[in-house]
Amino acid sequence: MKKYYFGSAVSVLLSVSPAQASEKGWADAGTAAEIGLVVIALGAPAVQEDWNGDLQAAGSIAAAGLITQGLKETFPKLRPDGSDNRSFPSGHTSVSFAAAATITNRYGWKAGLPAQVVAAFVGLSRIEARKHDVADVLVGAAIGETSGFLITSKRNNNVQVFPWASTKSAGISVAARF
Repeated sequence: MKKYYFGSAVSVLLSVSPAQASEKGWADAGTAAEIGLVVIALGAPAVQEDWNGDLQAAGSIAAAGLITQGLKETFPKLRPDGSDNRSFPSGHTSVSFAAAATITNRYGWKAGLPAQVVAAFVGLSRIEARKHDVADVLVGAAIGETSGFLITSKRNNNVQVFPWASTKSAGISVAARF
């Protein structure tokens, strides 16, 4: 069963990240993965009417975003592509890791491992898109992990989140016992 979770996450990543993708392709794939993680982190508790979990997820994502924006203003740094001075730290990465940490902390490692893999893909995509360097991404990941783990508490074992993938599509299934 453990291999299924990891294999599904890897399958999803391989389907959205061709080996010779353009910088825009990497940026688009990373943004899509970030949005997916946020939707899952907020959606899983909402589907269960777990408003405390939803509030915790929103809080951890918002905290990561606010801390990141504050650091971007305080420490301007030129992006690798030269587009602006908002490289440090990576906002996409901090939000993605906050969502992944929330999923991990709330639902356990079986749901969290694929989320963490996807968050790591988001960080990689930001480097490949030339929007950030490794330090920007590592600091973003640390901000996200910290906010997710400090703000989110474990729900219970009655909820399971399953990633799935086929050759034509991928998604997440949520199962809950009432």
